[in-house]
Amino acid sequence: MVMENPHQTNVVKGALHDRGLRMTPQRILILSLFHNSSAGDHLSADDVHQRLTQNETPMSLSTVYRTLHLMSQMGVLRELELAEDHKYYELNPRSDESHHHLVCIRCTKTIEFKSETMQKVGEKVAKGSGFALLDCQLVIHALCPICQRSM
Repeated sequence: MVMENPHQTNVVKGALHDRGLRMTPQRILILSLFHNSSAGDHLSADDVHQRLTQNETPMSLSTVYRTLHLMSQMGVLRELELAEDHKYYELNPRSDESHHHLVCIRCTKTIEFKSETMQKVGEKVAKGSGFALLDCQLVIHALCPICQRSM
């Protein structure tokens, strides 16, 4: 797998170096997986592990978990709790690409949407409390039309 964005690789490499860490082959593979994923893909640790295994790239599940956690702490990935007790990850969008999620609580179908209003509310609340806004995300839990009909 080749990384789609070499600039991003250098940024991550520099951030890791600042923490006394290095860009390992496992970290490169996981970052590449996210860069090569379709827009709107929200991957769990199990999804990442399964995709790597399908590509005949052996990596332990614990390495996947540690790498996802590290990359989300660094701001490279965004950690999402879209469904109860399940964490998903996506590339952290630039502030001008920020989006929110509408999630069916039954089948976990997820729709991304943008809202300038939510962004403005986030900025106003953060600024009013003396905070600098880093990310603004809203997760709306609902029932999709298919799950509503099956009730």
